[in-house]
Amino acid sequence: MIRSALLWFSENSWCRNTLPRYGFVRRAVRRFMPGETLDDALGAARSMAERHRIPVLITLLGENVADEAEAREVADHYIRAAERVAASGLDAELSLKPTHLGLDLGFDVAERNIRRIVEAAEAHGNWVWLDMEYSRYVDPTLELYRAIRADHGRVGICLQSYLHRTPADLESLIPTGAAVRLVKGAYAEPPEIALPVKADVDRAFFDQARRMLAPDARAAGLRAGLATHDAALIRRIDAWAEANGVGADTYEYQMLYGIADQLQQRLAREGRGIRVLISYGVHWFPWYVRRLAERPANIGFVLRSVLPR
Repeated sequence: MIRSALLWFSENSWCRNTLPRYGFVRRAVRRFMPGETLDDALGAARSMAERHRIPVLITLLGENVADEAEAREVADHYIRAAERVAASGLDAELSLKPTHLGLDLGFDVAERNIRRIVEAAEAHGNWVWLDMEYSRYVDPTLELYRAIRADHGRVGICLQSYLHRTPADLESLIPTGAAVRLVKGAYAEPPEIALPVKADVDRAFFDQARRMLAPDARAAGLRAGLATHDAALIRRIDAWAEANGVGADTYEYQMLYGIADQLQQRLAREGRGIRVLISYGVHWFPWYVRRLAERPANIGFVLRSVLPR
């Protein structure tokens, strides 16, 4: 019930346009986002590198742009970000949403903009990841990924474990040696499209993670990014990997800035693969509420951080 209510809030236009004006809402988001500018994101990335030796991904928040000019502006921003990352010497990969680059305006619009970003990042030896959004965008996003990866190697794709279709999508990507970020899924989807029960989603994530670490996937060169903060699930994956001779350097965990900090730092101290996603930008409300929906336990922390003591 809590998750469903939060997802409704994330999609409601009145909430999206009104609630971010309130100071207590802006204070609450600070745990999960260092600020609204690229400088804020790079500053947080530098701090994580210097204090904990943790590499990052960075993403400019936003989706569903209004016109081609806005989509080009977003692409221009990411190109500047790629240049800033290279100049800084940080290990900071880029992550973007296809609708933020114009997918709703046409496949060719998004492809043109994403190619520009990938080319700029690749010129500096960096990676670009395509995020996955609502289920209706899965096919065009996979098509974008395949078209761009045919010409550029340093590009990855996100899959959502709660979608019924994901095992088949993963099977199609494994022989290509793709880079895959596996997430549980954070959008409101009907049960005929996505698993509605958390335990089933966790089971699907574990099964798909094992598939990504199977011998044929490793032989094909698949890059495995497992995006979860679930300590029990991480222990289970690690135990399976050790029992099956899968080296810890074969995969990395990808987590969100401000969530499970101690777990992130422990993995880094142990020399495990860990990468943290840092989000920034002014269009943060839908993203923020979806983060709460993924882990409703975070609501308690938010309330403690904003209520007077």
